[in-house]
Order: sequence, then structure tokens, then C-alpha cells
Amino acid sequence: MQKRVLIKLALAGAVTLSLAACGDKEEAPKTAAAPAAAPAAQGPLKVAFVYVSPASEEGWSRQHDLARQAMEKQFGDKIQVTAVENIPAGADSERVLRDLAEQGNKLIFATSFGYMNSILKVAKEFPDVKFEHATGYKTAENVAVYTARFYQARYLAGILAGATTKSNVLGYVAAVPIPEVLQGINAFTLGARSVNPNIEVRVVWTSSWYDPGKEADATKTLVGQQADVLTHHTDSPAVASTCEELGVPVISYNTAMKRIAPNHLLAGVVQNWDAYYAGRIQAVLDGTWKTHNVWGGIPEHMTNLADIAPSAPQSAIEKIRAAYEGMEKGSFSPFTGPITDNEGNLVVKDGVKCDDNTLLNMGWLVKCVVGKVPTQQ
Repeated sequence: MQKRVLIKLALAGAVTLSLAACGDKEEAPKTAAAPAAAPAAQGPLKVAFVYVSPASEEGWSRQHDLARQAMEKQFGDKIQVTAVENIPAGADSERVLRDLAEQGNKLIFATSFGYMNSILKVAKEFPDVKFEHATGYKTAENVAVYTARFYQARYLAGILAGATTKSNVLGYVAAVPIPEVLQGINAFTLGARSVNPNIEVRVVWTSSWYDPGKEADATKTLVGQQADVLTHHTDSPAVASTCEELGVPVISYNTAMKRIAPNHLLAGVVQNWDAYYAGRIQAVLDGTWKTHNVWGGIPEHMTNLADIAPSAPQSAIEKIRAAYEGMEKGSFSPFTGPITDNEGNLVVKDGVKCDDNTLLNMGWLVKCVVGKVPTQQ
């Protein structure tokens, strides 16, 4: 069993900062661990996790699986856990979710945005099963949704990238053009511009959350366009591994991929799901589980910038620290106007902070991002 993973922001000298969310969505639990679990009335609680990619591979699913391992250690024989990996959205996810419910699992964590329709359909068939959907937005009486404000750590990553680049071209491999991904691209760009107004961000879309081949090809394309610092919003380690092969600095996503890019990792935009999963498991054990819509961020320790390279410029470290502390206290938001999109339109007025409704419906790219938002098929 792996020890519980607690991601911390590694600034110069391993400075640890605590992490911030704002807005109208419900905030995530602020405690680092749930209370001791009460005994289950009829045997262990059966809990299942469904992953869209291999759990052993660095990336989105691995970070969820590290939290799953922590839950097994924390709750011991009070829970019985099943994890199913590499399940694509659509008919396969619907079948797997139904099978897990039929097997007696009473709490199911489905960890891909693409599972949304399958979850809602299966949840109607099993009203006594609690479903938790990562990055979703549709709830039901027995369906809760949760996600992190990834854009907050993206802004910090942008500061690091903007201070590191020599070509002033940054590369971004993106999955699909939903608001979550656009928030990340825009926050990254705003962070980079805050230290280097001459940068531009080039984006290559893969139209898939997990496709290592496309992600590797996109990385090569961006490097061919003179991008000398890359990051990504995709679920495999292909961007990091390709950057390592090409000798290009990379900021990984989901996990800090030091073992994938030992020589060229600048940092990792990561999530930590431990506290959230512990709280939700405890709620089912206690009989207090209710549906909700959680969007946690830096103060809830749900997103962070980890493993910053020792070579990072000290000036960037100081700016990262200041931005981090501002988000922690709620005094700073990456999306504070004036903000102009890349077509010259003022999208956020001077001094105005984007509210959650604006963030959740984001459909534009900020100034210095090259290209347009593609139309989803």
C-alpha cells in the first residue's frame, strides 16, 4: 500500500504554502483528513473507482488512484474497493458503471468528464447507489459532481514558463475546447504575460483526453513552431516524455512527471483528491451523504504547482509565491480585468473579477493565444 500523497508547492528551498477557491459553487472540505470512520452496519462499504486511462501511468488517472490507495489505508476493513481502468466514455462506461452497481458498490467515483451521460442514465436505474462525477456539471439526487480550479495552478505555471522561455513561444497541447480547458490556457497565458508581455501561446488540439500518439505528434508540431516551453491538458505522459526526448522544458499536468522527464521537467500542475474522497466515503458511512457541486482550489489543497525545478529563476519564484498567497487569501484572481481576447474584444472590464458563471461558460481565448476556439464535433 502506498503512503498517502500530500502534494506541496516546492518553491526555492522547499517552501511549503497552503493552497483557494471563490465563487458560488460549494467549497470543498478544508480538512486534510476525514474523522475516524464509523463501523459499517452491514459489512464493509463497497466503493468503486472508474478511470479513463491506465492507473499505473503518470497522469490524470494515476493521481486519482493514489488517492484511492490512500483511502484503503485510511479506512482499512471498513471499505472494500474496486478500481477499473482504461474505460472509454460511451457504451463501455455505461456498461462498467451498471456492472459495478449490480455488484453491490454503493459509492462509485467516475473520474472522467466524458462519463456524464452514462452516469446519469445508470444512476436512475440504481437510486440507492451514490455516484460521484469528476469534472462534471450535471447533478441528480444520487449524483454529485466535483472538480478543482485547475486554472489557479495554471496561472502559476504560466509565470514559470514566461520567465523561462527564450524564444517567447510557449506550447500548449489541449484535449477538447470545453470551458475547463479554455480556463487553463487563458490562465497560463495571463500568468506568462505578467512576467513577459512578449510571449505568445500556440495551441494544438488533440480532440481526445487520452491519445498518447496524438499528444506526442502535437508536441513535435509545437517544438517545430519554435515553442521552447510546453505544457498540456491531456491525460497521458506523452507530452512530458516527448519533451524529454527533444530536450525541451515541460510543465506536466495531473502528476509531477519527474520520472518521465527527469532532466527537463520544470514543474507539474497537480491535483490532490485525498481529502475530498475521505470526506465523501465518511459521509456514506455516516449516512449523511448528499448531492452537491464542489469546485475547490488552492485553499482546499485540491490543485497546486509541484516540483519546481531548482533552475527556475528566482524572480519567477517570488512572483509565484506572491500570486499563490493572493489566491490563498482570496485577494487575487487570475481573471481580473482588464482582459482582452485575442480578437481585440474587452471581455473583462478593468478591476472586475470574473464570477463563476463567466468562468464556467468561457468560450474565448485571451490576447497572445494564437488561433481560434475550435468547434466541437
